Amino acid sequence: MSEFHDGGCLCGAVRYRVKGDPLKTCACHCTFCQRRTGSAFSLVIAFREGQVEMTGNTLTEYEHRSDESHRWVHLHFCNRCGTTVASKLEHVPGALVISGGTFDDPNWIELNTHIWTRSAQRWMAFPPNVDRFEKAIAS
Repeated sequence: MSEFHDGGCLCGAVRYRVKGDPLKTCACHCTFCQRRTGSAFSLVIAFREGQVEMTGNTLTEYEHRSDESHRWVHLHFCNRCGTTVASKLEHVPGALVISGGTFDDPNWIELNTHIWTRSAQRWMAFPPNVDRFEKAIAS
């Protein structure tokens, strides 16, 4: 039996359930993720779109194009509280990225990859035995 994990936005107007294992998990230290989260990095938990069921309010979408790759990312956020719940990436078709901090209990996530470390905050201490990439993982 596949495992389920639930989550949602800060105000509770948007909820989701994911089923099964993610395609990829990583911490992204790019300057875009730092700015959009207001934090040092974002937790990227990618699933096939069919693994995710959204309920509640409709998410609002914002498109951003990378300064470096010129690829798009579509951010999907709650129009009530502003929480970025999910995103879609041009270079990963068919996948939906769930923002790791929106899970009700994120402690199940196994994180062993950090990307865009060249932009990491200077005080960032990486755990031992994690994969680190100065830029994105080659896809």
